[in-house]
Amino acid sequence: MPEQLWFTAILNRLFAAPVTAVLRMLHIEPHHPQAPITNSSAMEILVLLFLIAMFLLIRSRLSVDRPGGMQHITEIIHGFVADQAHEIIGHHSEKYVAFLSALGIFILACNLIGLIPGLESPTGATASVPLGCALVAFGYYNLQGLRQHGLWGYFKHFTGPMPALAILMLPIEIVSHLARLLSLTVRLWANIFAGDLITLVFFSMIPIGVPVIFNGLHIVVAFLQAYVFMLLSTIYIAGAVAEEH
Repeated sequence: MPEQLWFTAILNRLFAAPVTAVLRMLHIEPHHPQAPITNSSAMEILVLLFLIAMFLLIRSRLSVDRPGGMQHITEIIHGFVADQAHEIIGHHSEKYVAFLSALGIFILACNLIGLIPGLESPTGATASVPLGCALVAFGYYNLQGLRQHGLWGYFKHFTGPMPALAILMLPIEIVSHLARLLSLTVRLWANIFAGDLITLVFFSMIPIGVPVIFNGLHIVVAFLQAYVFMLLSTIYIAGAVAEEH
């Protein structure tokens, strides 16, 4: 049996049998049928449940006359993302704000949850979680590009402005776009993993005082990496939906 966090153990106790059955239906044999839910998956579920509960609470208390503190914070976040998207994408950026906000908040929560004793940051625990976020961003901006330009119009984005160079540009553009997956994944995973590792090392050496400093640095890195991931996703959307002139 793998080492499990307390929340992972609860999920496996309740849902191990149906999860294992579903995996086997998909011809995926879990390494531990008694505990098919990993710590990183459990942390993602916990983050998702927390965010859903938080937004339902904020939604129930929305007020124009007397907005609460959480409403102010969410309005500030929405305004920040909207302004950022408008600067990069342009006048039609409003329809992408919801996705970018959700992506950024989810990654931020995943980065920060490891600061709670007994939990861990799924974005630093395994590269598969940042890869999943990168795949979502990759699929989203390519889908938006297809919706904006159609199949042939979006394909011309990969061939360059000169037809004579299309054979050369096409493989370069494909490799460049696939490299974005690696870039998004490694940047997020490596920074959060390093932050968690450094904090753990200093906590084991000097358990009083010093770890607080590194926890503060970890919080800064968590916000910064969530912002960078969201910013790069915004840039990729802008490139995918841009009109050629």
